[in-house]
Amino acid sequence: MSIAFLLTTLVVVATPGTGVVYTLAAALSRGRRASVVAAVGCTLGIVPHLLATVTGVAALLHASATAFQVLKYAGVAYLLYMAWATVRDKEALVVEEREGAPDLPARRVIVRGVLINILNPKLTIFFFAFLPQFVAPGEPHAVLRMAGLGGVFMLATFVVFAVYGLLAASVRRHVLGRPRVTAWLRRGFAGSFVALGAKLAFTAR
Repeated sequence: MSIAFLLTTLVVVATPGTGVVYTLAAALSRGRRASVVAAVGCTLGIVPHLLATVTGVAALLHASATAFQVLKYAGVAYLLYMAWATVRDKEALVVEEREGAPDLPARRVIVRGVLINILNPKLTIFFFAFLPQFVAPGEPHAVLRMAGLGGVFMLATFVVFAVYGLLAASVRRHVLGRPRVTAWLRRGFAGSFVALGAKLAFTAR
């Protein structure tokens, strides 16, 4: 496990993206538990991309413009749906008065996090271009090596996202009882999802 791999992984994971935005929204709306659950969901969403890379499906996405575009626009559509749901559903970003208040089912939080990462073809292409750089040519156990590196990437993702979420959850009390603040938070997160969707829509392979 090289220092270069670990540093690159931390930079990539810590860079704010859809997963970070989703985790922060969960933290501010539902607290510490929801932020950790959201981090779990986003981390699990990496698994299909890792499997695609290891099994060679990433090569198909890289070679086929149609396959890439289909998955890309499915991701854009889901991000726009998340933006719409965040603005429309007043419960999507409501800060409860106590940590033990009724919460969204963990499964629902996880599924949303998984979908956010699954519907991002750039992650598969990233793994396809990133992981082989740290596998020696002709290595007899290259698949296991890439799987191990992917596992480290997932662990880093969970830890960094959880830290983001816990830090955000720690300031929840400051927005309690301030409807205007929560309204602007909803708009801010919705706008972030729209911006990230637009960025994904205009990215090329």
